Amino acid sequence: MTVLALETSCDETGVAILRRRNGDLASDLLASEVASQITAHEKYGGVVPEIASRNHLIYAPRLLDRAASSANIDLSEVDAFAATSGPGLASSLMIGASIAKGLAIGFGKPYLAINHLEGHLLSPFFGSGIGIRPSPGTSPGSRCHVSLIVSGGHTMSIFVRDLSDYQLIGRTVDDAAGEAFDKVAKMLGLGYPGGPEIEKHARNGDPNRFDLPRSMLDSENFSFSGLKTAVRYLLPKLEGDFLADLCASFQQAIIDVLVRKTIAAARKYGVNLVTVSGGVSCNQELRRQLGEACVRGGFEFKNAKPSLCTDNAAMIAFAALLRLRAGFQSHVTEEIDPNLALAR
Repeated sequence: MTVLALETSCDETGVAILRRRNGDLASDLLASEVASQITAHEKYGGVVPEIASRNHLIYAPRLLDRAASSANIDLSEVDAFAATSGPGLASSLMIGASIAKGLAIGFGKPYLAINHLEGHLLSPFFGSGIGIRPSPGTSPGSRCHVSLIVSGGHTMSIFVRDLSDYQLIGRTVDDAAGEAFDKVAKMLGLGYPGGPEIEKHARNGDPNRFDLPRSMLDSENFSFSGLKTAVRYLLPKLEGDFLADLCASFQQAIIDVLVRKTIAAARKYGVNLVTVSGGVSCNQELRRQLGEACVRGGFEFKNAKPSLCTDNAAMIAFAALLRLRAGFQSHVTEEIDPNLALAR
């Protein structure tokens, strides 16, 4: 079974080809191509939808050719085509979904509309060969876990019972963590995207120098707008060399909230596994501290490798493979949904 997937939910164009080995869920990533648009949007401090969709139109056909060549496969040999159908920018989603639908119709193959957030949620299991099924020798309930999805546009915790059986635990009520990183980086005159820039400066900083707020600690939901505002009001009062310490303190405030709420959710739902995914999960300090908290709490911890954390088509192809195996399929008339929910 070979799946070709496109990811165009925001500003990165992705095409991937994934082949499932016979008899299990182990798969071989035959090709994964990503075209970044960071330089196109950097001067605006964020993504401009019109520019993003225009670039998808340019990049997607090129990446399709490159992926097919890299995989040494003809598109007629692909068994199913998939694309991100939401959430995301409508003008961007339309590009990938339209191409995948056209290929599915042209070659008479199945089409799968994949939730972008489900791609992230499943990405820690990529290459494991077991999807989200229990490992051999464990109880049936061990497939349940708590997933933290943390990115530029989303911060949420999910109770995962099985494939497509997801319960929302908590979500951001204002800024997502990645959005807060971007906005504070802009305040500090740093580059875009802000997360890697703040992380770079934070490595040499004191995370305890500035006492920044940790909002809604007693709630399952998240809020980072107050933290962003606190930095805004603090900046005019600062003098001298403060950049590294402020970055470290800001980063630590976000990590404290994410770790505390994720561990609390894992305890509440009685799971033995915690996963983290999404672009912000590339942050090495977040990975380290959440991993250590899981060890202390007696939870197994899984995270996706960095190349699968930012937007990419490999995670969409993997989600499509799991859905095909479970008997799911979409209709080519299915519309994109910029506000598509993963769980309610």
